[in-house]
Amino acid sequence: MGKFIINKTKTGYTFALKASNGETIGIGGEVFSSLESCKNSIQSVIKNAPEANFEDQTVEGYEAAKHPKFELYNDKAGEFRFRLKARNGEPILAGEGYTAKASCKNGIDSVRRNVVDADIVEPEE
Repeated sequence: MGKFIINKTKTGYTFALKASNGETIGIGGEVFSSLESCKNSIQSVIKNAPEANFEDQTVEGYEAAKHPKFELYNDKAGEFRFRLKARNGEPILAGEGYTAKASCKNGIDSVRRNVVDADIVEPEE
């Protein structure tokens, strides 16, 4: 089972999704001005990730998938990355760079598995 770790920064709140082994699977798409808005974004990830469509943008002539969706793409460094977009098209979670496409797909599968029943760990005040 995964967990969402909320961090308090100088300008607001951020979150990361961690696997049961402690590895970071994905990070939230922005710095949130309030704890409540950060938690709302986490709920959006929990709701959208398990059933999100898949869009492989590394394939020439790929077919656009409906939102919510995971987008697999190449970054400027040539690494494979993914991002989860909500029903409204806003990015809500981003993955790290992977050298292998299969590893990036495994990252997406890990998000799908780990958001189910994930704990939410709030920062200590």
